[in-house]
Amino acid sequence: MKNKFLTTSIGIIISGAIIGALGALLSVLGNPKNMGICIACFTRDLAGALGLHNISTVQYIRPELIGITIGATISAIISKEFNPKGGSAPVIRFFLGFFSMIGTLVFLGCSWRTLIRIAGGDINAIFGIIGIVIGGGIGVYFWNKDFSLGQSKNYSNKVIGLIPFFISIFLLILLIVKIKFSENGAIFFSESGPGSMKAPIIISLIISIIIGIIAQKSRFCTINGIRDSIFLKDFHMFKGVIAFILAAFIVNIITNRFNLSMYNQPIAHTNIIWNIVSMILASLAFTLGSGCPGRQFIQASEGNMDSFIFIIGTLVGAAFSHNFNLASSTNGPTIYGMWAVIIGILFCILVGFTMKESKS
Repeated sequence: MKNKFLTTSIGIIISGAIIGALGALLSVLGNPKNMGICIACFTRDLAGALGLHNISTVQYIRPELIGITIGATISAIISKEFNPKGGSAPVIRFFLGFFSMIGTLVFLGCSWRTLIRIAGGDINAIFGIIGIVIGGGIGVYFWNKDFSLGQSKNYSNKVIGLIPFFISIFLLILLIVKIKFSENGAIFFSESGPGSMKAPIIISLIISIIIGIIAQKSRFCTINGIRDSIFLKDFHMFKGVIAFILAAFIVNIITNRFNLSMYNQPIAHTNIIWNIVSMILASLAFTLGSGCPGRQFIQASEGNMDSFIFIIGTLVGAAFSHNFNLASSTNGPTIYGMWAVIIGILFCILVGFTMKESKS
């Protein structure tokens, strides 16, 4: 197989199908239903495990985040695509990550989970897609108006780019050993709720390493796929998005897990307006930050410290969302979450209008 095969039209279809099928399969193997793989939700679980928030039902060091990072790092190094760089508006990227997490936790899922929810029959996720389209469209408008976060600089010290990899190995050790640093302190593991629902660690690692490798090779990104197909008439990545949904749908049909309904869907709410508006925020932040959460993890694994800063922002945003009652529940969004989404959209619009590409 040629190194660039997965970036071709057939390759991106195969890549999307494999990621979608494996994501749905993780639910069958123990992960929360319609949340086989959700980068935002799993980052929230990680924040809880580290004690950054105290919601006991969503605390777990998700091996999927670890496996994706390991797989993508190894893939990037082998293919000589590992290129440590950074320094492009780190504070702005941090807050884009921060507000993107608020948006996803008000909606209850990142762009990957949005596709998985659709494949599971959750009609509410369609409104999330509408939000993704609107947010992506606003982002495209800013890009067409010379929006830029500045140029990243290559690092001469290549070890800097391995920071995400080293952190992943450390987290894997904590996950396996389950060490408690004090009697009532971290590390925390949920005994009930979504955080307690998990596929076997070794299986999750193997599957997520495969996903990491494929996503790194194919450049798979849900936000780019949906946005580019509508606003740029470029359907290359969109083919992978459709393949993702179809493959996950087939897995759900085979395992009798498909339920076409708007109501009683797992870890979802039925507030149409805020399902749309929250994903407008998430999609706009992803577009300005150059990638959905999954893509940010892949780019960080390739040595992109700008993406790593974005991820740190999502981790802090997850903690903030639960500590300040911003995250939604199955009953719907909170008033604090609504206001936080509005503030986030205003922040992104301000960034879009003020961050311009230098003409010098």
